[in-house]
Amino acid sequence: WGILFSHPRDFTPVCTTELGRAAKLAPEFSKRNVKMIALSIDSVQDHLSWSRDINAYNGEQPEEKLPFPIIADANRELA
Repeated sequence: WGILFSHPRDFTPVCTTELGRAAKLAPEFSKRNVKMIALSIDSVQDHLSWSRDINAYNGEQPEEKLPFPIIADANRELA
């Protein structure tokens, strides 16, 4: 199974809280062999900064790593 999170832009409040909650639940999804991935129209550099923001929102160290990748779709070819 897989979960694709599609978000319009990085740093939006709703997207940040949704991905923050998904990051907290990642171990439960992993136990069930569910792969998680996100898609957003911003750049990889923005995604790295946003990942720090998401981790800080979760009360964790503001690092660039989440338990799932975020696809950069700046040209909106995938979306």
